[in-house]
Amino acid sequence: MGITGIVTNVEIDTLPIYQVDAFTTVLFSGNPAAVCVLTNPLSDTTMQAIASENNLSETAFINISIDPFFIRWFTPVMEVNLCGHATLAAARILFDDYLSPTTHEISFDSRSGILIAIKRDDLIFLDFPVDIPTKINPIPTIQNGLGVNPISTLRGKEDLVAVFENESIIASIVPDYSILSNLDSRGLIITAPGTTSDFVSRFFAPQTGINEDAVTGSAHTVLTPYWSNILDKQTLTGRQLSDRGGTLYCELVGGRVLIGGATRRYMKGSITIPR
Repeated sequence: MGITGIVTNVEIDTLPIYQVDAFTTVLFSGNPAAVCVLTNPLSDTTMQAIASENNLSETAFINISIDPFFIRWFTPVMEVNLCGHATLAAARILFDDYLSPTTHEISFDSRSGILIAIKRDDLIFLDFPVDIPTKINPIPTIQNGLGVNPISTLRGKEDLVAVFENESIIASIVPDYSILSNLDSRGLIITAPGTTSDFVSRFFAPQTGINEDAVTGSAHTVLTPYWSNILDKQTLTGRQLSDRGGTLYCELVGGRVLIGGATRRYMKGSITIPR
């Protein structure tokens, strides 16, 4: 007796998918990102559906049929203009599985222009455009959402920055995401001088579907020029104080920021999508 109601003639496409922990040497720490490698474009609707299904802070889609490779990033609820940790994860996969062992540099085209990933021994450095923040008046929503008043408030191209006196304050803050979701920005960076690193930070973006991001590479396009000016240093080490935590090696080079980090591969699989 046959089984009814089963569709057997649906054509499917199979896509490779990877998951990488970025800005860490230790598995199950850093910031996990999914990476989908494409040889044909996907619709925006399909990419958003995949990112929502992954339910990670970011999924990167790389079209390797285009030179330079075109990269896009999606949170579970929206596309974003720039993402550091998912670019780092994407570069790891390309260096390992898709490029010659003698290749040490990748160029990506993106909504934020040309981005470069450079392999240096066990680290990968992202060459991103600098984002110099400007000081602004205090924003009551930030104080109300964090429960503590920053000593300075700044705005970058997409993110707000709240500066505090020391690392212990950053670690102790318990944000009210319902309040912070009303901020007119991609997210909120909180930062202070570090005890074992040059500076520390955390990143909150409930308005983009991410309450607290584990490690935020793109935030360091803002943090690097700020702390470079405060500390009078061109090369700095940052530590993001999320539960998973991560370390970033940053360098200010003219109008660009180099953001370096380690990676740990976690998963390789495939996605089956009906045509």
